[in-house]
Amino acid sequence: MTATPFCIGQDDAVDPLVLALDVGSTATRGALFDATGRPISGRVKTCHAFTVGEDGTSQIDADQVTDEIAAILDGLAGPGGPATGRIRGVAFDTFASSLVAVGADGRALTPCYTYADSRCSAEVEELREELDETTVQQRTGTRLHTSYLAPRLRWLSRVEPRVFADAVRFVSLGEYVQLRLIGHTAAGTPTAAWTGMLDRRLGAWDPEILAAAGVGADRLSPVQDPGVPLSAPDVTGGGRWPGLVGAEWFPAIGDGLGHNLGTGARDASAIGCGAATSGAMRVVVPGQPAQLPTGLWCYRIDADRSLLGGALTDVGRVFGWLASGIAAGLAPCEVDAVLGADPVPGTPAVVPFLTGERSTGWAARARMVMAGVSAAHGPADIVRGAAEGVAIGYARISEQLHAVAPEAARVAASGSVTALYPSFLQILADALQVPVEHVQLKRSTLLGTALTAIDAVAPGVERATPPVKRTFEPRPEHADHYAAVRARFDELYPVAIS
Repeated sequence: MTATPFCIGQDDAVDPLVLALDVGSTATRGALFDATGRPISGRVKTCHAFTVGEDGTSQIDADQVTDEIAAILDGLAGPGGPATGRIRGVAFDTFASSLVAVGADGRALTPCYTYADSRCSAEVEELREELDETTVQQRTGTRLHTSYLAPRLRWLSRVEPRVFADAVRFVSLGEYVQLRLIGHTAAGTPTAAWTGMLDRRLGAWDPEILAAAGVGADRLSPVQDPGVPLSAPDVTGGGRWPGLVGAEWFPAIGDGLGHNLGTGARDASAIGCGAATSGAMRVVVPGQPAQLPTGLWCYRIDADRSLLGGALTDVGRVFGWLASGIAAGLAPCEVDAVLGADPVPGTPAVVPFLTGERSTGWAARARMVMAGVSAAHGPADIVRGAAEGVAIGYARISEQLHAVAPEAARVAASGSVTALYPSFLQILADALQVPVEHVQLKRSTLLGTALTAIDAVAPGVERATPPVKRTFEPRPEHADHYAAVRARFDELYPVAIS
């Protein structure tokens, strides 16, 4: 659309503005965007970390995140804020598949359990005995897995029966923050779909899954499409955030949808690839696909669109784990050089599951396997093997995506891993044999989240196009190498999930 810089100052911004909030695995962020979708300089960030344990614990304090959001709003919409009178929407995303139990006083009774918490693995096995998983997936778009809420709710009722009984409402992290800050909320349709308890064809809570989880729909939020505001704009003219006077709040969405929209993968012609702490490949498809591949999920966005994809729990987490131990002596630039080199036969084979597998096998207890390591191999070889293993994880998802969306001819990638190790995208392009675009935008998820509100408050304004730093073309001469890596991955996979 425009030859001007993508990130702009307030004087160049086109009204109305939208304030977007993003709660990720490692930080909470906020920024302003103009009506074209361009970010306005002045992004705010607060770092945090999940509490994790060897028993599968992965959680964060919901009130801590609420305070982080409030502090960001203080900076962007407080008294004397930079855009008073110009903000017309507040958009919000969080990491997907989160759970907070809420008491009668509106406060959290539990931590926020994250998508990576695997303590409900026994409940997954129970549900697989009780339910027809194939039917469940086709109806809800999700498999039975520790990432989803039916087994997690059943686990909570077992380990904390008093808390489960006292909870008047079970909500996602985004819903909880909105309840605390503005007093009301709804489950955005994509967020509800990410619970694994939504009938994707009807857009309503699924009675069979609710019964299996031990909750009624009255203990969940009403489901609302992401482009529909939660309530009328605040016109009181007072309060803690005067910059939000006249602004509409929109239901929170999952960060995966935000990422796709923000990288420009907004229809079935392109696959969005996220590569941060976790990773995913997703494509926006029209309507509700009639039949889903077994290894993927499908989340309803609204009546007209679905998000089809698969997730990898460990992407940046793999590189971080290597950097803290095996490859501690390698600087990021050295790691990137390793990833940018041509592939070498005999590189160690790595199936990189540190915290279980989601797509495509849904083996929650899967763990990392390395093979073919000798005294001749050093840290760089392990790093290279792990990166190739991660790329194969993406390739397994891509194969099934193309079965439903064969017209997806490019991949738009972004995330912290692509920023720190851009050469990984050449490995990915070679493994996929598809062009991979490196979208040069620090927080593409924030942009995509902002667009869900921008589309509602500024429907007639032309949107800016996210900048592509480089397109990595697949190298046919390396296709055989990655076919061999894939074959070795498949051989080791049964060991990883045993």
